[in-house]
Amino acid sequence: MLKKSSSKKIPRWLQPILWSVDVTNLDLKKDKVYIINQILAYGGLEELRWLFKNYPKKTIKEVFLKKPSKVYTKQSLNFVKEVLLELSNKKLDPYKYDQSLPRIIRS
Repeated sequence: MLKKSSSKKIPRWLQPILWSVDVTNLDLKKDKVYIINQILAYGGLEELRWLFKNYPKKTIKEVFLKKPSKVYTKQSLNFVKEVLLELSNKKLDPYKYDQSLPRIIRS
């Protein structure tokens, strides 16, 4: 469930982080996997503040763990996992997160 916020619209200033979709076409609930992973991977302090203000930390953790996106650098993955989300006890498959690792294609 989303936290109440003064505006359900995604602010235009997030467009550089959410570059592949016009922010006016994004929905906080329906597009949460894209929004959360993009901001965790590419956001700065202001973007991260906005993220944690608009989504409960539990939701952010669930998306990060259950809907991984291959958009993280090794450094950003480590920062998000260890510092932001305090998941040092969780074992993650780097092939599902780290953009520098090759995709595993299974038939």
